[in-house]
Amino acid sequence: MDYREAGVDVEAGRAFVDRIRTSVKRTYRSEVLGGLGGFSGLFQLPSGYQEPVLVSGTDGVGTKLKLAHSLNRHETVGIDLVAMCVNDVLTCGAEPLFFLDYVATGKLEPEQLAQVVEGIAKGCELSGCALLGGETAEMPGFYQPNEYDLAGFCVGIVEKSLILDGSRVQVGDVAIALPSSGVHSNGFSLVRKIVSDRGFSWSDRPESLGGKTLGDLFLTPTQLYVKPVLAALKSEIPIHGMAHITGGGLPENLPRCLSPNQTVEIEPNSWEILPIFNWLATEGNVAPKDMFNTFNMGVGFVMIVPPDAVDRTLEFFASQHLKGSRIGQVIEGKGELVGLPE
Repeated sequence: MDYREAGVDVEAGRAFVDRIRTSVKRTYRSEVLGGLGGFSGLFQLPSGYQEPVLVSGTDGVGTKLKLAHSLNRHETVGIDLVAMCVNDVLTCGAEPLFFLDYVATGKLEPEQLAQVVEGIAKGCELSGCALLGGETAEMPGFYQPNEYDLAGFCVGIVEKSLILDGSRVQVGDVAIALPSSGVHSNGFSLVRKIVSDRGFSWSDRPESLGGKTLGDLFLTPTQLYVKPVLAALKSEIPIHGMAHITGGGLPENLPRCLSPNQTVEIEPNSWEILPIFNWLATEGNVAPKDMFNTFNMGVGFVMIVPPDAVDRTLEFFASQHLKGSRIGQVIEGKGELVGLPE
């Protein structure tokens, strides 16, 4: 008996690394030292920083992977994995430098996982960060056939004096929202339950959703905000705080970028709620409060800016093909949002 008979194919693993090598190298920045296949990844810190601070973030894709497994479509969840990490790191004002992935599966399926890694590489390219390395774990008996799990880890850098940690936010500042591309990567346990309990198929094309399949809509990858937001910072737009709107929606995530004793008064109907959220609310009979506490509701990222910078901020992001919206104002409070539908 050998390891292969036990369900772990070492040679297939080596061949898989060779297969993804080109995709990985495509993401490399000039600071990457060495290549793929070592025990660790090496990255030289960029020059030009007086007091560089490293910023880290880690995340996964959650049960959105169940949809990818069902439809046998795997590239978009790789982009999701990167986006969930780099968008978090970005909120401190940091530039993502490099990314590591962890892929675990019961049996290595090279074509399937090559799609995943290609998506990860694409997400890294779109974010300007290097895919520095990763781990592919074959664990027979641990996962169902053709299923896998993903985790990602990102490291970024920011000048210490420019860290955004809530201390710059002032009462009277304005919340500017950048649109999401859809549900992103949170709330999929509820999404899957609504689709299943109501007897829908992922191939269904509801009229209210423009004739696209549910599978296409829900597999739309998470929006990456890194390059336009970093460009805004370099253009000296005075951003005082930022929030990535993920699990828990606006109520849980927006207060995380505020100073103590502050809250945001939301202006109802100030941004476009995408049709997919109206469809979920209607078909699942989900109350407005629960929708806002579960989904991003069309807002993927929020920046806090002073009132006199609102117009300039909106104009800048319009030039980056992102339609920003003024959604509220910072007021005195206890960290909760006010003004959302009940």
